[in-house]
Amino acid sequence: MDSMDNKQEELAVMVQQENLPAERLKVLACLNDLRQQRLDVMKVFNDPIHGHIEIHPLLVRIIDTPQFQRLRYIKQLGGTYFVFPGASHNRFEHSIGVGYLAGLLVRTLKERQPELDITQRDILCVEIAGLCHDLGHGPFSHMFDGRFIPLARPGLKWKHETASVEMFEHLVTSNKLEEVMRSYGLVLEEDFNFIKEQIGGPIDEAACEKSWPYRGRPKEKSFLYDIVANKKNGIDVDKLDYFARDCHHLGIPNNFDYNRYLKFTRVCEVNSQKHICTRDKEAGNLYDMFHERHWLHRRAYQHKTGNIIEIMITEAFQKADKFFKIEGSGGKQYHISTAMEDMEAYTKLTDNIYLEILHSNRPELKEAREILHKIERRELYKYLGETQPETMEGIGKSNNLGEDIANSKPEKDPPDVEVKAEDFIVDVINIDYGMKEQNPIDKVHFYTKADPSKAVNIRREQVSKFLPVTFSEQVIRVYYKSQDPVILSAAKQYFIQWCMKNDFTKPQDGDVVAPHLTPMKKSWNNMRDDGHRTGSEPSCKQRLSFDK
Repeated sequence: MDSMDNKQEELAVMVQQENLPAERLKVLACLNDLRQQRLDVMKVFNDPIHGHIEIHPLLVRIIDTPQFQRLRYIKQLGGTYFVFPGASHNRFEHSIGVGYLAGLLVRTLKERQPELDITQRDILCVEIAGLCHDLGHGPFSHMFDGRFIPLARPGLKWKHETASVEMFEHLVTSNKLEEVMRSYGLVLEEDFNFIKEQIGGPIDEAACEKSWPYRGRPKEKSFLYDIVANKKNGIDVDKLDYFARDCHHLGIPNNFDYNRYLKFTRVCEVNSQKHICTRDKEAGNLYDMFHERHWLHRRAYQHKTGNIIEIMITEAFQKADKFFKIEGSGGKQYHISTAMEDMEAYTKLTDNIYLEILHSNRPELKEAREILHKIERRELYKYLGETQPETMEGIGKSNNLGEDIANSKPEKDPPDVEVKAEDFIVDVINIDYGMKEQNPIDKVHFYTKADPSKAVNIRREQVSKFLPVTFSEQVIRVYYKSQDPVILSAAKQYFIQWCMKNDFTKPQDGDVVAPHLTPMKKSWNNMRDDGHRTGSEPSCKQRLSFDK
């Protein structure tokens, strides 16, 4: 809006210089028209998380396109909605929230530190990047790129951020927004690069080896790349929005106040590069934030029932893939697994494909349809149990894990029932603080009250002795496709034997479902002082100390 502000200033000067009453009235009328125009184009959204928020007219133009409206039909939490009835929110409202928070943070920095030379162009580009960062998500969000694509197209290195960049380009060109963007002061090549780099990283992968790999903004404005998708420590406005939004819809309390975090942000220089920093006294709150992330995964994102539903939807999509045709540019036909190769086709690919399969009467979709009907009737694959590797190395995801369980025949009193390797489903889940085994807080820069211009690092030991020493864990869940209670009982015993053979932790119900097997594992049967058995506990170095 800076060009409109300049016009108003020029007209105000004319009013002061002009003595003729008629001319003065004319200028004042023009000023009122400009003010009214500004009121007309700025839109107010009533967001359940952030309240009434103003959205820049250029962002409104982007929102009002088919490519962005597509996000209304993609669930934010995928299959989790089948477990949590309130989790019906979509990528659409999350994206608007991230665009708003991105603008809020960059404006806060501009007001707090004028010397950073943050321009209106910078603000607008950061807002657009926040708004468009999730344009590339497929049906059921992370189920598509985390489960379906790896199975449908093994070996393909594809992530939704790549599609977000391509969809943004398609959105602008197909809706002819170039001139509109120019009218708001954006320099197309430079600012386009900046927006795309915030979403997907450096445009040229070879440039990553350089000291400054970005084209959109110079090194002096490096902090701008930490706002939407922070690759350094994971603290960004994307997380701030989805923590608050997901907790609201899941019915889970959110203990992290992003408003407090924003109050303490400022930019400091570290090794000739500018970083967003926060006050030293906020270190404990950031640990709470990552702890909350872990529990959101444990309680909701990786819920055992939500996960098996996503696995079943993935199976249905796999069986329907080659029979499904989606028309792209030039009339070319694509499948579910190839639609992201053409943004015109990908625009048509949303959660709605679930209903298209479910309500189809095409004979070639029968197998896929039957799987979805099972979900609708809640005839889900049965959960056998959960375990964890005793060591931190964990296991890799493999197609042979089901066969390995089927070969783990119980050594004592084996059941006289046949189990099939193909009916075992092993879901290997890696949960961490966002940086695998690393502590993300070690990558955060803080400043002190004594010298707000100087950045410091704060180690875990300087915050509290009650903080975690391990920042990742692996959870292994096993399911079985049969609904027969006798077969399921046998499958659980095979699962227990498999855990014993691989030195995994004892499943919580192990002593109940296989009381004749668990005593055979010495490490599973340590004795407490009161004489009761307890499962083995990992050493201090191995213990996952998330519980406070």
